[in-house]
Amino acid sequence: MAFERDYEAPKFRPSWKKEQISRLMLQDFVIFAHSELDMTKTLLEREPGLLNGAVDWGGGDFETALGGASHMGRRDIVTFLLERGARIDIFCAAMLGQLEVVKSFLTLQPALIDAKGPHGFGLHFHAQVGGDDAQAVLEYLQSVKMVELKPVPFLKKK
Repeated sequence: MAFERDYEAPKFRPSWKKEQISRLMLQDFVIFAHSELDMTKTLLEREPGLLNGAVDWGGGDFETALGGASHMGRRDIVTFLLERGARIDIFCAAMLGQLEVVKSFLTLQPALIDAKGPHGFGLHFHAQVGGDDAQAVLEYLQSVKMVELKPVPFLKKK
């Protein structure tokens, strides 16, 4: 269904000086960033503008490549994206085990304990997929708000 305004249009009119990035390429980039470092590198080399692009999977479920790599616990892909200038967020910091960063965010805005990232994955989940490196973050998050931790099916069992 096409959107039609039922309100006055904004007065500001942005000028599109550069061609917009292909939605299909952006979707592919975000999907590859969940699990395939080589394809993530290939597409980013081809189109650097993909780095911080976000896909709306529907209903406001926005996801970047960094978000996908973070909730999959792909530290290698996360590191690559951060080294290229991706914008870190609290979910990524939780997965990486960045305890002081997570504490700072929650001190600034305590309601973030209930924030949801892509696909509704919360902070506790991101710390879970971070494994041993994020154990201190998971313990801290549980001390702030205890949640039931469910097994993550794609995590390798020890």
